Amino acid sequence: MKSNYRIGIDVGGTNTDAVIMQNDTVLAATKQPTTADVTSGIENALKVVLEQSGVSHANISGVMIGTTHFTNAVVERKHLQKTAVIRVCLPATLSVPPFADWPQDIQTMLDGGCYLVKGGYEFDGRLINPLDEAHISQIALELKQKGINSVAVSCVFSPVNDDTEYRVRDLIQELHPECDVVLSCEVGRIGLLERENAAILNASLRQLSRKTVQAFANALKVCGLNCPFFITQNDGTLMSAEFVERYPVLTFASGPTNSMRGAVFLSGEQDAIVVDIGGTTTDVGLVQQGFPRQAAMSVDVGGVRTNFRMPDMVSVGLGGGSLVRQKAAQAKPNITIGPDSVGYQISEKAWVFGGSDLTATDIAVASGRAEVGDASNVASLDAEQVNQALAVMDEIIFDVVEKNRLSAARIPVIVVGGGSVLAAQQIGDLETIRPNHFSVANAVGAAIAQVSGEVDRIFSLENISRDEALAQAKQAATDKAIEAGAKADTVVLVDQEDVPLAYLPGNATRIRVKVVGELEF
Repeated sequence: MKSNYRIGIDVGGTNTDAVIMQNDTVLAATKQPTTADVTSGIENALKVVLEQSGVSHANISGVMIGTTHFTNAVVERKHLQKTAVIRVCLPATLSVPPFADWPQDIQTMLDGGCYLVKGGYEFDGRLINPLDEAHISQIALELKQKGINSVAVSCVFSPVNDDTEYRVRDLIQELHPECDVVLSCEVGRIGLLERENAAILNASLRQLSRKTVQAFANALKVCGLNCPFFITQNDGTLMSAEFVERYPVLTFASGPTNSMRGAVFLSGEQDAIVVDIGGTTTDVGLVQQGFPRQAAMSVDVGGVRTNFRMPDMVSVGLGGGSLVRQKAAQAKPNITIGPDSVGYQISEKAWVFGGSDLTATDIAVASGRAEVGDASNVASLDAEQVNQALAVMDEIIFDVVEKNRLSAARIPVIVVGGGSVLAAQQIGDLETIRPNHFSVANAVGAAIAQVSGEVDRIFSLENISRDEALAQAKQAATDKAIEAGAKADTVVLVDQEDVPLAYLPGNATRIRVKVVGELEF
């Protein structure tokens, strides 16, 4: 059947990984170098797995892609669009303006004007002030005159009541139809400044997202694939191509998340610590009920503080290409590893491949942990030096794993990624698992991803019961999941938080609900 075959792709800084799966079975897998234009690397990976598997192009039901395009755009300050900010708030929130505490370079690049307008809500949805619609119309005409075609709209407590933000969007698009309008209630959570920042970044990336989605579509077309494709987001689930055009920020950190989901799928463990070792970094996170634990605090992206959902990850500069150096004899320890790395040039520069740079992979081969390249090239390494380097690597991995342990319980550690040969069989008192296809766990995670919906909202329990509030939140999350492409009859609750807010009147409680469902092709 056509629906049995999926292709998963993960575009990393060093390699583009791809797998083709039939139901729960990996039929073919490959690692291809990531290319400068990205799409060529995707085309190469697609051609290899299709050829290896022998599956007809017509039988592929969908392609799932994980990409770093949008994260890199923010970090590298490239391809971003100038964006105006409209905050509906007066007379509140005057002390901290939009773009507060942003790095100067990205603020200068994006700042298309900041406008504060009368309106907004209390925590329980009551109006602070009616919206000043005349002011919004004036702003729309001004932006049209200036040629600003990207706007982020934020409103005080809009996750509680989003009517005002939608009204602002309608007013702007009536007078300035070419304008892209992003609403903060659709992107971030409770917390005005972080939610506003997330909306600004999303608006600035919309133009790039359309070009990127089109480039992916062209890559599939070149390979003879006419099936729909989906983009993975940072909670381990999928977005349709149309959805990612609207919300590109939701792809941030999707690579490590794909690895965590793939590790869970390949190992069969639902609660574990996942260690993803690549060519340059090691990313470690905790998986609970099959999904990455979400960061509770605000998350920094390219120096900008945001509060949309992100996995709670710890990253360190240790990978297969990390450089190993000998320090002065009196220094302790006298071996250092990383954080700099030869990266994608490891096949040319590492000793085991005939190069002249001593890397962590060379140490793993010399110690017998790994069998890659030519082991005779590292036979001359001093045994004491190898043991010291191993001890440094083990300590780095041990420290980052311990940071992700919530208790003394002995949960498994799943080690994945191309550099996973660096890890020992045991990390502290925890046993490690290396499942089949561990080196392409990120592409597997993309291929098996589901569709999610999430709501984070404050409810006043003066007029409704707690159960009614939870039901409303779950229904809103379910509606979001279905809009993103989930089958309605497969949606299930996977996470729920209910936190009473003693500092607010009216018996207020903050409810966060997350649901997931199977993809509707």
